[in-house]
Amino acid sequence: MMLINLLISMKVLPFSLDTPAAPVAACDDAALLRALAQDDEQAFAEIYERYWDDLHAHACRKLGCPHEAEEVVQDLFVALWDKRHRAAGIEQLKAYLFTALKYRVIDCIRAQAVRQAHAAAPPAPSAHRGTEEAVAVGDLAAALAASLRRLPGHAREVFRLSRLEHRTVPEIAAHLQVSPKTVEYHLARSLRMLRGCLREFMVSVLLLAVLNG
Repeated sequence: MMLINLLISMKVLPFSLDTPAAPVAACDDAALLRALAQDDEQAFAEIYERYWDDLHAHACRKLGCPHEAEEVVQDLFVALWDKRHRAAGIEQLKAYLFTALKYRVIDCIRAQAVRQAHAAAPPAPSAHRGTEEAVAVGDLAAALAASLRRLPGHAREVFRLSRLEHRTVPEIAAHLQVSPKTVEYHLARSLRMLRGCLREFMVSVLLLAVLNG
């Protein structure tokens, strides 16, 4: 179960960014969007800093869970970066972000309902399925361990402290003597790299599940 929850938690900001320089912080939203469309990571970091708190607070009110709210907002920023080359076409950045957040919150609430319904359903006993699941978990653990070894040193250490030792961002920042934002960026980078390494493995597992279902 820990490994499954770990994979679910991998939907986060996909790379590391430095703190935005003062001139970027002084830009209006339209200028930031134009810069973002030109792959300007500093512009993206400023948008992240400017709107993260309000988006997260709004998602928390709707979902009632800070962790799920963080996941939803992180997904939103990942999508914004992935679509950065079209950013110049966004007329009102704040309205765009909150509209996109609304649909992600709706999707999250639907997923919550599905999970609750699944949890309420009685399990179907099957010794054979239990054996298959045990083997799958073992294979996943091996794939995860191999992927972790490929991470850069700082990203691997932040990932270990966060996901395996369950330490909070402030605790990791104090332990490594870095800023909380640096911890978030290294964690995001490590999770993005792990998602890429494990994607092929998960596709194979899902295909086997469909064929054996």
